[in-house]
Parts: sequence; structure tokens; C-alpha cells
Amino acid sequence: MKIDFALKPIDLAPAVQRLFELATAKTAMLERRWNPADGAPVFTREGRYTARGWTQWTQGFQFGNALLCFDLTNDSALLRIGRDHTVSEMAEHVSHTGVHDHGFNNVSTYGQLRRLMLERRIAANEWELRFYELALKLSGAVQAARWTRLPEGEGFIHSFNGPHSLFVDTVRTLRALAVAHKLGHALVGEQDERISLLDRLLAHARATAKYNVFYGEGRDAYDVSELRGRTAHEAVFNTVNGSFRCPSSQQGYSPFSTWTRGLGWAMLGFAEQMEFVASLAGEQESRAMMERAARATGDFYIEQAAAADGVCYWDTGAPELHCLGAWRERAADPFNDFEPVDASASAIAAQGLIRLGHVLGADGARYLQAGLTVARTLMQEPYLSTNPAHEGILLHSVYHRPNGWDYVAPGRKTPSGESSMWGDYHLLELGLLVARMGAGGYYRFFD
Repeated sequence: MKIDFALKPIDLAPAVQRLFELATAKTAMLERRWNPADGAPVFTREGRYTARGWTQWTQGFQFGNALLCFDLTNDSALLRIGRDHTVSEMAEHVSHTGVHDHGFNNVSTYGQLRRLMLERRIAANEWELRFYELALKLSGAVQAARWTRLPEGEGFIHSFNGPHSLFVDTVRTLRALAVAHKLGHALVGEQDERISLLDRLLAHARATAKYNVFYGEGRDAYDVSELRGRTAHEAVFNTVNGSFRCPSSQQGYSPFSTWTRGLGWAMLGFAEQMEFVASLAGEQESRAMMERAARATGDFYIEQAAAADGVCYWDTGAPELHCLGAWRERAADPFNDFEPVDASASAIAAQGLIRLGHVLGADGARYLQAGLTVARTLMQEPYLSTNPAHEGILLHSVYHRPNGWDYVAPGRKTPSGESSMWGDYHLLELGLLVARMGAGGYYRFFD
């Protein structure tokens, strides 16, 4: 990609303001139409949000969008939407033992509300604050209980596929364990065993860095130096003896290509956790492990996954990507007839790049500027949804290409022009981060 090294966060202030004006109207519009009894909105078809009964992993993003809009606009109606629905709809997500998504659903709702109260953006109320904190403590412990043991005391939080399955996505949901640990909580197991949430967070991060990220060191025939930083969506284990069996992919093209949303989850997850461990004492070894993974995945995004404008296609090995010719040398084309772009992956990746650049300081300028470059692209057409009748905020998002879940309009050959709830949320979270930096501040999930 072509990085703009002169771009500053303050330069994006007008784009951020426009983004949140549009997002506020769209979030309020969806609130008027959507019935929570229908489940969580997941992605759009012809500009209208629809549900997908797989898991309800996007519901926290729906209400989190309202809270992020309130944060940037002070629109009290959006605060009411986010707060009321968190109380009425999110309790089941706190106690959900069947998913690895706690950091998505609960930190995006209870966590945002706690942050807003601690920042004095909403009125301080001790019992309300304790309510949010109790939910976050329980959420972190429930997620940590989804534990697959590996040899030598290692292990990982297994995905909803079962105890054999380590998803790259989950490294970003470690934020649930981080917040719960910061609140002094622990998981209590059999015979009152106290299990450190920090220990499980770090062990899961180590497993992800080892088995889902490739470093060009010949781990398999496709682990070559020029593809350093590629990721596998899933790592599969023998649950009898804990041995690693193979990479796999649920939503990517293959185990040996890179599904770019999974790459984005790794980029953002490791960068965020670097920030978290930097706030702790005596975790230099853990930070080094995370930095290695964050740098490798960030470099891969910049050099291999992104087009010139910083936007990526849905998988670096997509079977018809070659039909686009030298696609890395020009801006991504969301309307091409061969392979769709995934702007949601780019929104996630952009935040990861900015956070990595920020935590590295003077050594991180390349990553910071790359992230700002991607953010600028996404906050304007054709990625920003400016049609008031379209319920999405970020256009050209892809959910599950192999399953054919994404809407393809009549006369088109690939999905385009549609939105996803996680894409919308991560564009808004990216906007909040850029706005804070432009004003001389910062935003971290655990503060």
C-alpha cells in the first residue's frame, strides 16, 4: 500500500465528524425498526439489516454503536439506546458459555458504559458502575472457562466449534479477560481453585502467536519468508494429548491463504494486548511475544494484503484475485467482477496499525501512518454509506464468502455495497480513536 507519511489525526477531524453525523442517524433509524426478539442484526441485504441465526455475536456491536455515537456527538438519545438495551438484552451474553465472543459483546456495551462513567461523560452512580463491573468480571471468567489444556501448562480459549479449535478471532476478545483481571477478578474452578485470568490471557495469546501466525520460518511448505505474517483462521488440535494437527479455515478460502478479517483480528488483538501488558509490571517477555506477532501481521497487511489505498480483498489467496492483475498497485475496486473487498477487515486492521504504531513510539511511525491512511480511505466514498435509506455505515463488507451468505445484487457477480454490524462498529471505534488522538488524547479499552 502507499502510505501517506504526512497525514495527521487532526487532518481527519472533518471526516470523523461527518462519519458520526451519518452514523447517529442510521443507528437511530435501525433502533426504530429493529425488534430485539428477532435476534441480532448481522449484515445488510439491499441496505436493510438482517439476522443470521449462527450465534448472536454482533448484538453488542449494535448497542455499542449507539454508545460510540453518543461519545462523539453528546446525543442523549443514543446514550439511552445503548444503556437501556445493555440492561435489557445483554445479560445472556454475560453468562453465555458456548462462545468465544465475550470481548466483542460485553466490552462493547458494559465496558463502554463503564468507561463513559469513569471519564465523567455520564453521571457518576456507584451502584450503576458496580453493575457494569460485575458484568465484566463475570464475562471474563466465563470466557476463560472455555479452556483447552495443552502440554507443559499451556492452553487456549476454544472457539464455538469445540475444544479442538483455536480461532485467530479470539485474540481480540481477550479484552474481556483483561478488564476482569484489572477489576481484581479470578475464575474459581473445582475445589475452589483460583485461576488467574491474566495467566489464561497470556497463554491464549502465546498459543495464537505460535499456531495461527506464520513467521516465514518453514513451519510448513507455504511458510516462506515473503509471506511472513500471514495468519490461519483456525488451528486444530488433538484434544486427547494436546498435539497440534493442522491449520484450517472456516471463513477464508483455504488454510494456507490469509482470510483478511482474521488477519485484522490478529493485528488489533495483539496491538491492544501490547498496550495492556505495558500497563503491568514484569511482563516484558509477554510484550515481546505480542510485538513479534503484531509486527509480522502488520507488515503482511501493508506489503501483501492491502491494495494501494489500504483496503484489502477478502482473502489473499482468493481464487480469482489474479484476474485483477497488479491489484496491489492501485486502489481496491469494490465493484469488480472477480473477488469482493472486505472493508470491515480493513477497519479492524487500521485500528491495529494505529495502536501498534502508538505503543512502539518513534519506532512505529510506519504502522501509525499506514493506519491513518486506511482510515482516511474508509471515511469517504465509496466506503462511507451516505445514502440515508441504507442502514449500514461502512459499505463493502463480507461475512462468509465460502457459505455464500453475502448478498449479490442482480446483474452483479460479487457482493458489494452491503454492511456488517462489526464493520460499522469498528469504523466508529476507529473514528473515536482518531478523534481522541487529533485532540491530543487517546482511547484504550481497559482505562
